[in-house]
Amino acid sequence: MSFFARFAQNRGALVGLIILLVIIAMAILAPLLFPESPWRMVQRPFLPPLSQDGFPLGTDTMGRNVASGLMHGAWVSLLIGLVSTSVALLIGVPLGAIAGYYGGLIDDVLMRFTEFFQTIPNFALAIVLVAIMQPSITSIVLAIAIVSWPPVARLVRAEFMSLRNREYVEAARLVGQSNTTIIIRQILPNTLSPIIVLASLMVATAILLESALSFLGLGDPNVMSWGYMIGAARTVIRQAWWLSFFPGVAILLTVLALNLVGEGLDDALNPKLSRER
Repeated sequence: MSFFARFAQNRGALVGLIILLVIIAMAILAPLLFPESPWRMVQRPFLPPLSQDGFPLGTDTMGRNVASGLMHGAWVSLLIGLVSTSVALLIGVPLGAIAGYYGGLIDDVLMRFTEFFQTIPNFALAIVLVAIMQPSITSIVLAIAIVSWPPVARLVRAEFMSLRNREYVEAARLVGQSNTTIIIRQILPNTLSPIIVLASLMVATAILLESALSFLGLGDPNVMSWGYMIGAARTVIRQAWWLSFFPGVAILLTVLALNLVGEGLDDALNPKLSRER
């Protein structure tokens, strides 16, 4: 059975994939459907949803189009989630691979370094890093990547430790392949399945972290984000429920979709574990 057939057997994963594709389409179509800046004041404040043509989700406290902010915010959330996860993988995978392959003193040093980052709560460390570097897309991406790479390193280390003494690795050593070649060509390809699954879940976590930072006023002041929209509406939640409801639902659906897709990838890439469950 092919990868796609195994993935399609998980109905939850298909639902998550459809939701994720809709959100990606929102991000792509945002400049076309709402070419004006989402910060622009276009109507009177607190316009309820569906009360006037052109403003299906109403307006916020400053008269800005909520639908425009929601669609432009999708691009920001997906961008930060994907880029920060990629940076975390670039840090965590090499460190975990080196620690797991060589073991001994190198493993001890790298794992103590990893544990240092894990002793500090992720959100607290992200707040400190963004505050030091000044809020911007770049600082948020770096902060999320810095707090996200330790689990990647530990996962890759465990995979390498279980694979480094396999027959095909010993055969590669016997034919004279270097350690770097063995790590990259022999062992790493066999660890991609759990890394891909973890990466999908990390994107969801990154989106939540970015939303929380923006809610606290530590988001990029030049871009609209879902977290900022919720934070800006928290003082008028009784007067204008839709201002926090719609971005909150967007965050919920995006994170749910990514988790469902991650579960589907796990089933598709690890069919034996799927049958055991």
